[in-house]
Amino acid sequence: MATVLPAAAPAPAIATAARGTTVLRAAACCVFFVAAGVLLPKWLTFLLTMAAANGLVSLGIVVLMRGGVVSFGQGLVFAAGGYAAALLFNKWGFHDLLGLALAGGVVAMLVAAPFAPLLSRYRGIFFAMLTLALSMVAYGLLMKLQVLGGSDGFNLGRPTLLGWALPDERVGYVLYSVTVTVATLMALLARIYFDSTRGLLTLAVRENELRVEYLGGSVRQAVAINFVLAAFCGGLGGALAAVALGHIEPNFSFWTTSGEFVFVAILAGWQSVVAVFVASAILELVRSFSSAYFPNTWQLALGIFLLVVIRFLPRGIGALWVKGVAR
Repeated sequence: MATVLPAAAPAPAIATAARGTTVLRAAACCVFFVAAGVLLPKWLTFLLTMAAANGLVSLGIVVLMRGGVVSFGQGLVFAAGGYAAALLFNKWGFHDLLGLALAGGVVAMLVAAPFAPLLSRYRGIFFAMLTLALSMVAYGLLMKLQVLGGSDGFNLGRPTLLGWALPDERVGYVLYSVTVTVATLMALLARIYFDSTRGLLTLAVRENELRVEYLGGSVRQAVAINFVLAAFCGGLGGALAAVALGHIEPNFSFWTTSGEFVFVAILAGWQSVVAVFVASAILELVRSFSSAYFPNTWQLALGIFLLVVIRFLPRGIGALWVKGVAR
């Protein structure tokens, strides 16, 4: 008697089910961290707020890394987002937290878009140095322009949330909750983008550009789109970081700031979006405790930590839970 095998589920149905599972996991993680924030001390809540905001900037670098390039000038869009939020707050009287974050992302994207066609021509060290040069040009301008506060920058007041004035005792928690929620949403969108046709094309660009061109894809277009998307992530993180700090200054665009974002991206690896935020939190914790107990050598501690990770986890900490699959 012949055995009748069940029909295999069609590929679109499997992809939809996997995407639904990813959304549920993201929502569960967001609810968990927002709820846990009620019990966390204020210093740790602030640290995780900064980790989530900075993780958004490093997420943009990971988007580029999947295409085989690394930006050493992510501080440019980080500063663009922060200054956009600060100017909206102080000059135009717009105080809504979500609106400031979105405005920061859009302005950073507009700043980066004119350079995307040029940068898409270059790879390797040339791409990295050009982005670094753009960031340092912005740093020089910000240092000189008194209308933007010059070398001292300027402060931001307390934002509102959908018209609600934040109470004194809950400001830190609300900023933490909003930043974590935005970071979760962007991580989810990044995961969906990585699994899309465009995202898979980016991986193909990383492996063999010539073959992508032969198959009808545009390598330069893929790199340019990723650069603009990375700028949006950077501007979003810059706006949230500026609001959390209550201050904006030219150092947002300095090369050491960009280097920290690259540090996080290398520590995380390019396979997992979750690893980006884990790496960002690790960086903030290591820096905080190292500067507290080793105030003169905390950079040395960070360097040793990165060397250990590169030695034993060359694909980043994401390799701990991602085995051979670009997740």
